[in-house]
Amino acid sequence: MTRIPFPTMKYPLIAILRGLKPSETEALVGALIEAGFTAIEIPLNSPEPFRSIEMAVKMAPAGCLIGAGTVLTTEQVEQLDGVGGKLMVSPNVEPAVISLAAAKGMITMPGVFTPTEALAAAKAGATGLKFFPASVLGASGIAAIRTVLPPELEIAAVGGVSETNFADYAKIGIKSFGLGSSLYKAGMDASEVATRARVTLAAYDAVYGG
Repeated sequence: MTRIPFPTMKYPLIAILRGLKPSETEALVGALIEAGFTAIEIPLNSPEPFRSIEMAVKMAPAGCLIGAGTVLTTEQVEQLDGVGGKLMVSPNVEPAVISLAAAKGMITMPGVFTPTEALAAAKAGATGLKFFPASVLGASGIAAIRTVLPPELEIAAVGGVSETNFADYAKIGIKSFGLGSSLYKAGMDASEVATRARVTLAAYDAVYGG
């Protein structure tokens, strides 16, 4: 089993750009990177996602983690590898998808909600776990499940999470998040996303001591 470790990041925050168009990619990804984000996820139910991912990979500086969300099949993992993506986020636990992505050197963050799913993802070699929707489980629910998991797994809260509740998760030692609608909604321009990004990182610094 291959398990690719989660990289050290000042801000272990994944910006989720669902609905991003290729024509918007350069401006929006550039704004996020300039603000301080170093992990970008473009879900595959966005328009021409692999084109946007390829563009983001080419423009991002070394050390940035660019990849896809809503990855469901091994064929999509192959396509992601073909455009240089190094982050594979899925909404479910599909061992073949996780293991192939890991074999290609990708950071893998499958979505889980239960202990059974979390342990299956760990067994498949996931880098970390995306607890989704975190707003339903809550920090206490994630903390309870975490007690039975391998300690080396990166744990991220995703879904209904924003800068307003970082402190709730900090209390249980969660420092990684996937941020979607609080950061970006389809149709937003780069200046608005940049403003939201700066507010988010300032809030993270205030809680985690950046």
